[in-house]
Amino acid sequence: MQPERIAGNGWLALLGGGEFSFGETEVADRLWLSKVDADAKVGFLPTASGSTEYGGHFADYLRETFGRQAETIPIYRPRDARRAKNVERIAACGALYLGGGVVDQVLDAVHGTPVAAALLEKLRGGGVVVAIAASAQALGQVAPSLLRHEVLDGLGWLPGGVVATSFDPDDDRHLRRLLGQPAVRWGLGIPSGAAVLLGPGGAVAIVGDAYVVEDGGEIQKL
Repeated sequence: MQPERIAGNGWLALLGGGEFSFGETEVADRLWLSKVDADAKVGFLPTASGSTEYGGHFADYLRETFGRQAETIPIYRPRDARRAKNVERIAACGALYLGGGVVDQVLDAVHGTPVAAALLEKLRGGGVVVAIAASAQALGQVAPSLLRHEVLDGLGWLPGGVVATSFDPDDDRHLRRLLGQPAVRWGLGIPSGAAVLLGPGGAVAIVGDAYVVEDGGEIQKL
């Protein structure tokens, strides 16, 4: 089967994890950056981690490795996601990168806010949205809570779909748990260092190995 995402003219990049500082995501980062205008800024959202330093390290990495400019968009709490200034910052970027961390923090901070709408508008309007690890999980129909040990409503960018990151095809228990939730029909398993890019018109690009499963079927390479 082919993964389904919310319609739009842009690209959605789902990264399974990995340390950019060690070059583990460089191939995936080079691919999604190729979809972004050369003079466009990349906005970095540290929401999942809550770190005030993560964005600076990411900006250094993009500048030194790719010669690209990044700025941190300081969204940590729901009030940050309601600030008009942060919505304007998102609109001014060609791509948005949602960093890794804890899925609960992403959903608690942005679900149902103007920032969530602005991110979706970026994808629909032809921009690039990148989500790694916990942030990639947050975009599914549901997502696994780390803090509350339950399943949370996701942002719903993958209708009927869920994402398992740092995925090991020999241990699919976490993905199967998500597949057992109501309204979930399919799932993606993305190992660390791998990426799945979903583009307009059903276009798909893959870095490394990625896996897909539908309903109770067998896991297959995408």
